[in-house]
Amino acid sequence: MLDSIRWDSDLIRRYDQAGPRYTSYPTAAQFNDKIGSFDLLHALRSSRQASRPLSLYVHLPFCANACYYCARNKIITKDRGRALTYLERLEKEIELIACHLGRDQIVEQLHFGGGTPTFLSHDELRRLMGHLRQHFHLQDDDHGDFSVEIDPREADWPTIGLLRELGFNRISIGVQDLDPDVQRAINRLQTLAQTRTIIEAARTLQYRSLNIDLIYGLPLQTAAGFANTVTAIIDLQPDRLSLSNYAHQPERFAPQRRINTADLPSPTEKLAMLEQSITLLTDAGYRYIGMDHFALPDDELAMAQEDGSLQRNFQGYTTHGHCDLVGLGVSAISQVGDLYCQNSSDIATYQQQLDQNQLATARGLRCNQDDRIRRAVIQALICDFALGFEQLQRDYAVDFREYFADAWPMLEQMSADGLIELSDTHLLIQPAGRLLVRSICMLFDHYLPEHINNGFSHVI
Repeated sequence: MLDSIRWDSDLIRRYDQAGPRYTSYPTAAQFNDKIGSFDLLHALRSSRQASRPLSLYVHLPFCANACYYCARNKIITKDRGRALTYLERLEKEIELIACHLGRDQIVEQLHFGGGTPTFLSHDELRRLMGHLRQHFHLQDDDHGDFSVEIDPREADWPTIGLLRELGFNRISIGVQDLDPDVQRAINRLQTLAQTRTIIEAARTLQYRSLNIDLIYGLPLQTAAGFANTVTAIIDLQPDRLSLSNYAHQPERFAPQRRINTADLPSPTEKLAMLEQSITLLTDAGYRYIGMDHFALPDDELAMAQEDGSLQRNFQGYTTHGHCDLVGLGVSAISQVGDLYCQNSSDIATYQQQLDQNQLATARGLRCNQDDRIRRAVIQALICDFALGFEQLQRDYAVDFREYFADAWPMLEQMSADGLIELSDTHLLIQPAGRLLVRSICMLFDHYLPEHINNGFSHVI
C-alpha cells in the first residue's frame, strides 16, 4: 500500500467524469415512493430475528449561520427554541423504531450529523442521549464508535467534555479552508486557533479518533493558499482527513447562489490543488483510503483496508458495514438488510408524521439479486481496490466475464491504459487508477444511464 496512488494527468483528463459517490448501491438516485414505513418495520423485525448489530445515524439539521458551499439538508435559524420541538419528534421516532428491535442488538456505531449537532443545548444533548440509551442497547464500554460532527465556532471545552461524558469517542471537524479571504467568500469565518482549541480538548479528554474535513475548489482558493491550509492541518495530526471536491450546483442548492461563479478556480487549478495536497499528505505519512479519504497507518480504517475488512455505507468508510444502519431524523437514510429507506426531507412533513404516531419514511428501494451482485463488486473495488472473480462465483453463482460482458471491452481499455490489471481471475486497480475508482465502479452501475444527468459531482 506504500505506492497507493500515482498521479497521471493524462488519465485523469480522460477518465474524470461526473458520477455517484457510491455510499450505497443502488444509490439514493434510485429511491422511489413505493417504499414506506411498513417496509421498514418489516425489515426491522427481520433484523431483530437475526440479532444483527446496529449502527445509528441521528440527523440534527439546525445551523445558526449558512455556509454558502453547503449541500446538506439543514435549517438556518437563530432561534435555539426550534431544537426542542424537533427533539420531541425525534424521541417519538426513537420509540417507534426501537420497539421493533431487540435489546440484544448492540449499537456498535453512533453518529450525530447535521447541520450542527451542537446547536442543541447541553441539556438537550443529555436528553437525547438518555433517550437513545433508554430505548437502544448502546455499547457502553467505550469500544463502540460514537462520533459527532463539530463546528469549532459552535463548541468549546465544556461542550467537548460533555460529549465525552455522554460516550462520544470520535469527532469530525469541519474546516474546509483556513484562508480568511476564502472563508469570507463562503461565509465561514473560523480561525486556526478555534480549530486547535477543539483538537486540544479532544486529545486531553482522550477521544480515540479525530477527523478533519477540507474542500478544494472553493471561491478564491489558489494552489499556494490551499497548500498552506493542508500544511497547517497536517501539523495538527488528525487521525483521518477528507479532501473533497467542491461541486458548484446553485440550481440545486440555494446557499451556493451567494457564491460568485467568477471567483471559482478553474479545473486546471483544482487539479493542481489536489495533486499538491496528495503529495503533502502522503509525504506526511497519510495513506489514501479511497474516495477523498486519508488516514494515518495506525488508524482503524487503514488497518481494516490492509486486512480486507473495510466497508462503505451511508456513514462513509466504516469497519461496521456488517451492522444494520438505522437513520433517525429528517432526511435520514436507513439500510436494513436489503432495504434502503429515507425519511422525508421536509421538516414540517417529518414532524407532522410523527405527531400522528407514524414513521416519516418517504422513499427507498429493496435490492434484487442483480443489485446485490453489483453492490458486492462496487464495494470490493471502492474499499479494497481489488476483486477476485472466484469469490463472486462462490457467493452468487455467476461467471464474472459472462455476467458483465457489456462492461468487458471498457475494462480491457482501462487495462491497456494502466488504470487496472485485468485477468481471467481478478481485477486490480493500479496506483494510477485509484483516484478514478468511481469511474471504474460506474461500469458496473446498471442504473447509471438513466440518471447520468442527476447532478452528480465530478470524480476529481
